[in-house]
Amino acid sequence: MINKNIIIENIKTLFYALIIAIILRSLLIQPFYIPSSSMEPNLLVGDRLFVTKYSYGYSRHSFPFSPPVFNGRIAFNEPQRGDVVVFKTPADNRTDYIKRLIGLPGDQIRFLDSNLYINNSEVLKARIAKNDKIYCGNRIIDVFTFEELLSNGKKHITVYLKNNSFANSDIFQVPKDHYFFLGDNRDCSKDSRFLTSVGYVHKDNLIGKARFIFFSSDKSIGSFFAFWKWNKSIRFDRFFKKIN
Repeated sequence: MINKNIIIENIKTLFYALIIAIILRSLLIQPFYIPSSSMEPNLLVGDRLFVTKYSYGYSRHSFPFSPPVFNGRIAFNEPQRGDVVVFKTPADNRTDYIKRLIGLPGDQIRFLDSNLYINNSEVLKARIAKNDKIYCGNRIIDVFTFEELLSNGKKHITVYLKNNSFANSDIFQVPKDHYFFLGDNRDCSKDSRFLTSVGYVHKDNLIGKARFIFFSSDKSIGSFFAFWKWNKSIRFDRFFKKIN
């Protein structure tokens, strides 16, 4: 016969473990999975990464299911231009997106002839490849690959379609306490340029800063349980890769 006290102790242990896991996930670090190709070539579908929750302070979205425990943001730290950030989309305050922070509050953002401008200054970019192919959903597209240099000295890789790239736009005026995000796969990203679905992101919607990839696999080759394909499906070279 099973001892009743043992059952109670096991339930307590599971309860305490759950509380600790929630605290760690809410306050320190949380894993995320990359489901789309909007951040290629820097983040690939199948990448699993860690996001630090303390980087920008805490809001209700820092906690599972976004409970209305308090308003605003506490212990707020201003994100930096060029950070790769996970946030809740303003459209539903529920869906997690990951993009690169381009525009700060008060900035003016626009595209002219496929060149990105911040506050009327062109973001310098140097072409590092012109015959690359990357994914856009299930399609493979031909792109030019650039290294972009932001005004604070941060560098990152972006790609633009060879033909019919996002050429020109209106001016995006970033409101107070909001941020403007772009995907690194510039012509295959639903981001702040699409005002009805993403648009400007309020600081309370920030979840955390993406730090490094801890695991990566290509499901198109085989599932994780197909161990005989691990040499091809698991991207060992991406393990513990820092996210810039």
